[in-house]
Amino acid sequence: MQSLLSSSVLANPCTTGSPLFPPATAKLAAAASVPVAAAARSGAIAAVSRRSASGGRCVVAAASSSSSSPAVTTAEAGEVPATMKAWAYDEYGDGSVLKLNEAAAVPDIADDQVLVRVAAAALNPVDAKRRAGKFKATDSPLPTVPGYDVAGVVVKAGRKVKGLKEGDEVYGNISEKALEGPKQSGSLAEYTAVEEKLLALKPKSLGFAQAAGLPLAVETAHEGLERAGFSAGKSILILGGAGGVGSLAIQLAKHVYGASKVAATASTPKLELLKSLGADVAIDYTKENFEDLPDKYDVVLDAVGQGEKAVKVVKEGGSVVVLTGAVVPPGFRFVVTSDGSVLEKLNPYLESGKVKPLVDPKGPFAFSQVVEAFSYLETGRATGKVVISPIP
Repeated sequence: MQSLLSSSVLANPCTTGSPLFPPATAKLAAAASVPVAAAARSGAIAAVSRRSASGGRCVVAAASSSSSSPAVTTAEAGEVPATMKAWAYDEYGDGSVLKLNEAAAVPDIADDQVLVRVAAAALNPVDAKRRAGKFKATDSPLPTVPGYDVAGVVVKAGRKVKGLKEGDEVYGNISEKALEGPKQSGSLAEYTAVEEKLLALKPKSLGFAQAAGLPLAVETAHEGLERAGFSAGKSILILGGAGGVGSLAIQLAKHVYGASKVAATASTPKLELLKSLGADVAIDYTKENFEDLPDKYDVVLDAVGQGEKAVKVVKEGGSVVVLTGAVVPPGFRFVVTSDGSVLEKLNPYLESGKVKPLVDPKGPFAFSQVVEAFSYLETGRATGKVVISPIP
């Protein structure tokens, strides 16, 4: 727990007071970096990179060489600005507690971390639950910049980082344990600090917005299938097949694990989507009760909180993976562990298109619409992932 808590935001040498809500004096101290940061956000310069004379990619950021961290090995480390735009809250509550801070401190990095210039982020139900204070006992200190999912470009690397370098396009879930000391400075900001082991190179076939919608959901689907002992030839029922985790669980079960039969539930308008993802059986929950149907399954993955019904359709000796709601034996619940190696393992399936990210058609939401994006997420009606892009 202590190690996870210690990975939250460190005070920037150019700021005083709270690192996420620096006082006016801190804004003045960082003023020299603002023009360059603004230029990097303008339409004349790419959102996260510029072209060098040789045509390669390198990162645009504000100059402040005096604030360079000794852990940083890149020659351009000092070009990152002291402050950034970030959505944050300093108290728990509904969406109204979210405020746009235009002078939040850019997080420092540890030796095993990289600093990522965020191009896109995505929301998950855990973001809303965390903001509401459901995990106060194990949360990192307030104020909080929310966001687990990220896609962007590496702009700094700690000296123990071996596999990533400045300019790499990456994606990942930035908090190793979602509920145990998640990062204080998350992905709904221009920059975020992440351990190298939690990231993977972004598949070249995907844009940043698509990649940002993958990490936490695909890691959850993958870990759930692994913990259930799912393998080729087995059958599975996925409750909530059109959601972020469910849509990916269908694809993993069918196209990665080689399921003999994939069934999934959704509302009437989304049944064809389930089939396009790989479901052999699409169950309309508005017209049928899945627990009354004759079929039984080796594994049931419950992403909607119907554990008591789910156990009625699992075969003897089978498993019920419960992501939300009550757990009834033989059901079990787990907290996903972020792991960049899982993303690396799945990258070939993403590159080939066998597994596709599903971004809700109402998105991507603009960075200025984060409150609206949270509100939409909390309706429970999103198809796939709610994505924020571009940032800022």
